[in-house]
Formats: sequence, structure tokens, C-alpha cells
Amino acid sequence: MNALPATVTRAAGGELIALDAVQKSYNVGKPSEAEVLHGLDLRIHAGEFVALMGPSGSGKSTLLNILGLLEPLTSGSYRLQGEAVQGLNDAALTLRRRHTLGFVFQFHHLLPAFSALENVTLPALMGEGHVSAAQRERARSLLDAVGLAQAMDKRPGELSGGMQQRVAIARALVMEPPLVLADEPTGNLDTASSAEVFALLRRIHAERGTSFIVVTHDPRLAARCDRLVELVDGRIASDAAIVPGVEPVPSALSPLRA
Repeated sequence: MNALPATVTRAAGGELIALDAVQKSYNVGKPSEAEVLHGLDLRIHAGEFVALMGPSGSGKSTLLNILGLLEPLTSGSYRLQGEAVQGLNDAALTLRRRHTLGFVFQFHHLLPAFSALENVTLPALMGEGHVSAAQRERARSLLDAVGLAQAMDKRPGELSGGMQQRVAIARALVMEPPLVLADEPTGNLDTASSAEVFALLRRIHAERGTSFIVVTHDPRLAARCDRLVELVDGRIASDAAIVPGVEPVPSALSPLRA
């Protein structure tokens, strides 16, 4: 794999995400109303590589959707790069997502009729209606950097699962977002491909300073992050730096939990 294409160096330490008393409910005002997140406070700074863990139903996906501007919060406040996002209209939210956030999912969501290169350039095409020569060249450089220089013209059905996920990672980076949200990015891969993809995420972080929030159920992968935020029953149960070489044991999953 070659070096990642040059980009603006991210200044480490600045506040990227600020959640204060964030609450999320569904079916508000109906008999089936359910509160999923209960007054979350969270800070994520530029340059961090954060693992988000918790059992099924803990609210991880809901929290990630809120962070990704895909769902509105019910109450509280969310500031992204210092800007309050609640109250922004759909057009403003779309612009924010396009220029600030990259997404990598467990299922890569590549378009089967498009080549790897076309899939990577898709965010530019959707956002601007066309792909510039510079954007196409950047997409080529990203695919080269993730080891797919010889597969740019292949369609997803011609690629392995690990290769498809690498295409998805290149797609997440093509608009140069300061933050990438990754929801179980290795959950659909075998052990070898999982290790390869996660190593690529860490390399991107090291070379570009891109911030990552990675949802995972695997303590071994969480141990390779810098910080672990654990969500239990819609509340933050713990938030701590990870000690290198020590595999975290999330309290929500531990048999010793009180």
C-alpha cells in the first residue's frame, strides 16, 4: 500500500464534538413513547481514536446516528466543531455531513453496478452533480493507498469482503472529513480481513490525524483504540483512556458486573 494522498494536517486537541444532556426518545407523545438515550454528556477532540462499546440495545446505533446528523436529538445540545446543529434545516445538515463526516458501516453499501473508482467518487457526484478531475485523481490515489490500485475498474461482486470494505473506507475519505464514524466496520469480515481493515483505519489516523469513533463488540479491537466509551442502557457507564497492551473488559459485558 502506498502513502495516503496529502491533505491538510488536522490540529490535535481542538473540540470536535460536544454533547450536553442529550436525550433521545421515539414515538414522542404516543403510548409507545420510548426514551433510548438519557442525558448524555460527551466530548470528542480532534485527533482522537475512540471505541464505542455496549451490549445490544444500549443505544450505540442511536448515538452514532445523532453524531452523524442522521437523526435529531429530542433534547439537550450537540455542537459539531463549535456549531450547534439542532435547528439546522435539511440542506444545512446535508452540507455539514458532506464536509465534516465520513461513514463506514458493517455492510459496505457499495453500488453493485458501479466500479470501485465510481463508488469512491459517489459522494462528490451526489453533492455537486459531477466529479472534477481533481476529485477523480484523489479517489484514484486513495484506492492506491488502500492497496486497490489494480482493482479500480472492478465492480463490488468481483472483490472480496475485505477489499469491498477498503473501497468503503476510501469513499469515506474522499471529501477529506475531519471525523469518520465507523459502525462495526469489521463485523462482517473474517479474522484476517478484520485485522487488515482495522490496521488501515489506524494507519489513516496516524498519517492524516483523522478522528475516528468506532463501534465494536470486539474487546481485542477496542484495545487497539486510544479511548473506550461504554454505553449501557442509554447512559455512559465509563469513559477512559486505554492502556496499551491491556485488553479492556467492558463492564456491561463482564460476568463480574454488579
